[in-house]
Amino acid sequence: MLSNTVPTIKLLKSATQSAWIDQAIANLDVILLDHSHCERKAAGVALNFLFRYPAHELLVRKLTAIAQEELEHFELVNQWLEKRGIPLAPLTPSSYGAKLKGQVRRNEPEHLLDSLLVAALIEARSHERLGLLADYCPEPDLAQFYRGLMASEARHYGIYWVLADTYFEREVIQSRLEELSIFESEILVSLHSQPRIHS
Repeated sequence: MLSNTVPTIKLLKSATQSAWIDQAIANLDVILLDHSHCERKAAGVALNFLFRYPAHELLVRKLTAIAQEELEHFELVNQWLEKRGIPLAPLTPSSYGAKLKGQVRRNEPEHLLDSLLVAALIEARSHERLGLLADYCPEPDLAQFYRGLMASEARHYGIYWVLADTYFEREVIQSRLEELSIFESEILVSLHSQPRIHS
């Protein structure tokens, strides 16, 4: 059993449990396959913003770059899958993403604010967990791969935060982020039965 002392990322209310680290390290092939799905979905999230908010020039510029980078990461993870003989296949996702997106309000401008903050939280959690995989993965090359992706994840959650800060008052952002980040931490209290990046 690994130590429970895991550093907390700024946007997050709670650190990942050591039980998740144990589960992930024991199931690296499944984690890699799920990681592929996560990168694809992250690109889709960025693209959905472009379709929904085409007049928001800064958002379009920043999230076009994120979508491209997420697809590059998707390809890199898929190369690891091929190297390890893991076929691309569907995986039942954990309920993490669906529960978070269920908190997004429908009416504008609240929908935009919530969507940006949920994306920031997901990217922040990804940053934390890729860092944990880099620290604990027993395979040096794979650990180095995860470490190489960490900076991108940090930049991504920073961009979503900056976009929220561009379009909304800071007090409004902080109040809503507090609510959403508490909810995000509560989702992760119970470990999902299947190993996933977000579980």
